[in-house]
Amino acid sequence: MKALFIGGTGQISMAIVKRLAEETDWEVWLLNRGNRNVELPEGVHSIVADIHDEDDVAKKISGMTFDTVCEFIGFKVEDVERDYRLFKGKTRQYIFTSSASAYHKPAASYVITEGTTLANPHWQYSRDKIACEDFLMKKYREEGFPVTIVRPSHTYDERNIPLGVHGKQGFWQVIKRMMDGKPVIIQGDGTSLWTVTFNKDFAIGYTGLMGNRHAIGEAFQITGDETLSWNQIYATIADALGVELKAYHVSSEFLSAVGDPYGFDFEGSLIGDKAVSVVFDNSKLKRAVPDMRTTVRYDQGVRIALKYVLEHPECQVEDPEFDEWCDRVINVLDKAKAELKP
Repeated sequence: MKALFIGGTGQISMAIVKRLAEETDWEVWLLNRGNRNVELPEGVHSIVADIHDEDDVAKKISGMTFDTVCEFIGFKVEDVERDYRLFKGKTRQYIFTSSASAYHKPAASYVITEGTTLANPHWQYSRDKIACEDFLMKKYREEGFPVTIVRPSHTYDERNIPLGVHGKQGFWQVIKRMMDGKPVIIQGDGTSLWTVTFNKDFAIGYTGLMGNRHAIGEAFQITGDETLSWNQIYATIADALGVELKAYHVSSEFLSAVGDPYGFDFEGSLIGDKAVSVVFDNSKLKRAVPDMRTTVRYDQGVRIALKYVLEHPECQVEDPEFDEWCDRVINVLDKAKAELKP
């Protein structure tokens, strides 16, 4: 079996590539710019190209066919339209990576299945993913284009710590605030439910769909089975660091309003996603992939990630703008609370 990954070195896809290369008999090809290919397992083949240069890609894959083409960097409908032109007739399966954030917001039910309506008025990213799905399913219905859609939720790896509220530079500044004994902002009251999935567990579900005839023309959400509140997520990080969690709860609506002028898209990432309680029903995936299971609990995964990050200074990207913003938000709200006291 021969697979081509468009991308293949990202937070989700790297675990899949490694699983295929190390544990299966798949022949694995990657099509990307070659920036992280040094980390790839032995035996993985590389096509160095920019997927957005359609003519160059067409030349480099001329004469090649694949059992599965895996798209990880398609975000807009023009991306999948290009893939359709490139791979029509050249693959038995095309797997598009969508997003669980595409599900109906506000949520009609906290229990999410693949049949949950797709609609997100709060996040353009999610609406673009929905448009991609619509195009691909239309090509499947009308022409038999062999699409499979996967919808990850919050998936992380050893380089990342899952959080609800962070700045444009990522998670590290929040971790630093914890270690420095400063309060950290948690959206809402922290009791909404969320699912985080270690990328090695995601890879179990994904690889089980590759070459799987029952997956053609279908959509599957791929998440772990462990559900936590945001308070539990942050407390688990603090426990792993050996520090006290100083949680500071702020409504998502307020965060969205005061974060927007600074370029923090909390309307999309919170109101359109993380502020909503979700519990994923993965019955459909487990019928298609009986091996799917959670092997890395969050308390285990976060320790793996923190160990890696603390040992690799390049992962510790500070964000003074976000740090100062957090202090201002907390100071303003503390002052308002004091003024409102009788």
